Amino acid sequence: MTPVLTWQQLRDLKYAELQDAADGWAEVSNRADAARDRVSNEMTNRLTESQKGEAASAALTRLVRLDRNFEYLYAECGLIRTTLNSLAFELSGSQTQLKGALQEAAHLKFTVHPDGSVSYPADGENIIDGTRLPGGSATGAYSPSLGPSSGAPPLAPPNPNHAKAQDIADRILKAVNEARETDRRFSETLAKLKAAPGLAVDTKTWTDAAADAAAVRDVADDYLKDNIPQDKSPAERRAWWAGLTPEQREEYRAVYPDVIGNLDGIPAETRDMANRDNLQLLIGKLEGQNSEAAQSQLAGLKSIDGQLRADPQPGVPPMYLLGIGDQGNGRAIVSFGNPDTVKNVSAYVPGLGTALDESFAKNDVQRARDTAVGAAAYDESSAAIVWLGYDAPQLPAEQLADNAGVMFDRDARAGAQAYNKFMAGISATNQNTDPHVTAIGHSYGSFTVGQAAQQSGGIPGADDIVLLGSPGTGADSAKDLGVGKGHVYVGAADNDPVTMMPSKDESSALGAGTAGGASAGLVLGLGMGGPAGGLIGAAAGGVVGGIAGFSSSEDESQIWFGTDPAHKDFGATRFKVDDGARPFVDGQGATPAHSNYFNPLKDPESADNIAKIVAGQDGLTVQEHR
Repeated sequence: MTPVLTWQQLRDLKYAELQDAADGWAEVSNRADAARDRVSNEMTNRLTESQKGEAASAALTRLVRLDRNFEYLYAECGLIRTTLNSLAFELSGSQTQLKGALQEAAHLKFTVHPDGSVSYPADGENIIDGTRLPGGSATGAYSPSLGPSSGAPPLAPPNPNHAKAQDIADRILKAVNEARETDRRFSETLAKLKAAPGLAVDTKTWTDAAADAAAVRDVADDYLKDNIPQDKSPAERRAWWAGLTPEQREEYRAVYPDVIGNLDGIPAETRDMANRDNLQLLIGKLEGQNSEAAQSQLAGLKSIDGQLRADPQPGVPPMYLLGIGDQGNGRAIVSFGNPDTVKNVSAYVPGLGTALDESFAKNDVQRARDTAVGAAAYDESSAAIVWLGYDAPQLPAEQLADNAGVMFDRDARAGAQAYNKFMAGISATNQNTDPHVTAIGHSYGSFTVGQAAQQSGGIPGADDIVLLGSPGTGADSAKDLGVGKGHVYVGAADNDPVTMMPSKDESSALGAGTAGGASAGLVLGLGMGGPAGGLIGAAAGGVVGGIAGFSSSEDESQIWFGTDPAHKDFGATRFKVDDGARPFVDGQGATPAHSNYFNPLKDPESADNIAKIVAGQDGLTVQEHR
């Protein structure tokens, strides 16, 4: 196409040739994807297993580079494919408009001239002398802002054919102008899809790829995005995806990996592939940003990327990336084991202060890994997920002190809705007739899970609920959580102050007020470690000291978010965990006992009990309620 596109060229355009070209780029993209898979799953793994030494290390380095090159080739060729398909889609619309106008002109026996003007024959009667009104011509006067002309100008002859010819000329001009604008936009986009010379695919390359993907999305929205059922249920999304052709699925993955990878109801393997692609784009996008938040997320993304690329570990189920994003404090959903194929699935929600950063990638992902390994020891058909699909409350203390109680409730309610949508997706895609699903919440995450359980219909598909280091759920009783009191389990270490925080009323009565709420909020995140440790520890001192003062409370069953889940009045099953080190006294920091529930090395009994629940096994070791 050229800037002087004529209506004849638009009429004769064979947009199927553009689609054929798109198919060719799709073939290149698919072959690159297959080559990448072969390099990763066959060549690299076999070399790692069979060869050692400097030569093997050098070969592995080259294979990793080759893997990244194929990954980039897959992404960029996929973008070219979609750009060409979208171009054909838009031009076909303009061509259809043009052909409709030409057909009407032929039917009326009007003549369409090379410049787009339309001649019409004599018609009508002159009211003065009774002669036929002469024919004439009309020139298109379409404006994108004003639309078509309103018919004959004020002094035009009253030949009834004039208005018809004017309408046809306007429509011809409109179709040609829109096609020219389409050509301009897509030409600019295609010009951006170029790779720098050389074989190295580095971070700058992915930064450029992220910009390329954004450019293609800008021009392809009408072609693809409007058809994604983002406002439908997970079951409807699964049906939509199943109804697409392989080519259509590839196209959605290439252009909208961020949407497809995070869409509940899409199969886990597809989400994993889309999110791995989007992970590289996010790394490229954030690499060029210098803000503290961007660099923190970037560190988390790179850590997750490294774990995904690492050699498989014996006994550890394969790693799936079910969600990734940079919105808010970041999003990440990681599964060990395929939640679509296994019978037992757990989804763990982390607590206050959790964000997509290096700490999350190291600690929270490890908790899911430990749970998966433990559950698989009892039933190989098990998967464990860590779900960071919402913005948990964050530090520092002054932000919490402003309105701690309201903020905590708000974030948990928002998280509960997102969590339930995710769990509905797990139910929609799991291939077992009766999967066993466990919802797990740790620290503030247990409050979020409790809020999810109290929504209408409860947590979709959940059979069991596990609350660890919980400051309360907002519920008075285990019966309020929708799975039956016999299926609610609690792990609460005797030296975990988070599980014994004073109620809000008690804090207020003793003059703690907003500051007390802030301190209570801070202690919820004490398991994080990292740079915030000093700040958290300072706040924890006041809370831990205050607990003794509240021990004589009139209602000992009440803690910060309602009834203590470990108390007998709540009615849950309290399984045995290690008491843990005492805050400060034993020299391990503010709340060492709060962070060990999942850890098979530091609290093997707790980790084993969690594994049994996830795997649907009996034989838990229990302890008395408070």
